[in-house]
Amino acid sequence: MCAGCFIHLLADARLKEEQATCPNCRCEISKSLCCRNLAVEKAVSELPSECGFCLCQFPRSLLERHQKEECQDRVTQCKYKRIGCPWHGPFHELTVHEAACAHPTKTGNELMEILDEMDQSHRKEMQLYNSIFSLLSFEKIGYTEVQFRPYRTDDFITRLYYETPRFTVLNQTWVLKARVNDSERNPNLSCKRTLSFQLLLKSKVTAPLECSFLLLKGPYDDVKISPVIYHFVFTNESNETDYVPLPIVDSVECNKLLAAKNINLRLFLFQIQK
Repeated sequence: MCAGCFIHLLADARLKEEQATCPNCRCEISKSLCCRNLAVEKAVSELPSECGFCLCQFPRSLLERHQKEECQDRVTQCKYKRIGCPWHGPFHELTVHEAACAHPTKTGNELMEILDEMDQSHRKEMQLYNSIFSLLSFEKIGYTEVQFRPYRTDDFITRLYYETPRFTVLNQTWVLKARVNDSERNPNLSCKRTLSFQLLLKSKVTAPLECSFLLLKGPYDDVKISPVIYHFVFTNESNETDYVPLPIVDSVECNKLLAAKNINLRLFLFQIQK
């Protein structure tokens, strides 16, 4: 089935005939609902998608397997990662690296120091996840999908910033703002870009509103974010947080976000009750 069949299926839903013919490849397209859904799913699975590593085109249905198992440019890690090797790179360089990797020849004392550092990092991760699990036991929890849209300031030399439409969580109205490289003049000239964000309460409150919050990736995005819990007490006089880092894993992921038309994330809010 060609791409024209797929477009024809979507555009021709008003016709009452049981069969229709694609004007491009002359295929017979069933108009029954079941067959139409199957045809749409098949057409979507055959649409070309680009591999994030080698940039080659593959049918959407085969892309995941290619990126995880077949692509020679996929990012992989050294098999000695468990004893501290930090190397990661394209799969086709893995054999050469492992043959020359210095970690298998390190002494026991050197390996113990590396393993101690890894244990400390693991303990910090466990503390973070335990904190998230504790927040999930709160009575008042809210979450929503947020979309950051790009804007320019009114300054003589404009600066790029992002802002979401107003949204309601926990019966309050909020807005999120974000800026690139802490609003430096020319972030496009920097090879390392970062994003920071702030949460603003737009509603009026009768008592201080103490909240924990965090941003994670949305359900249909693949951006890599390491969760970080932030905490703030909102009042009518202090209704916006400081700018805090958006915890993207590296500048490559940040550049992927900035290249998109909009930035879609998921916000979690946890109200702390006395």
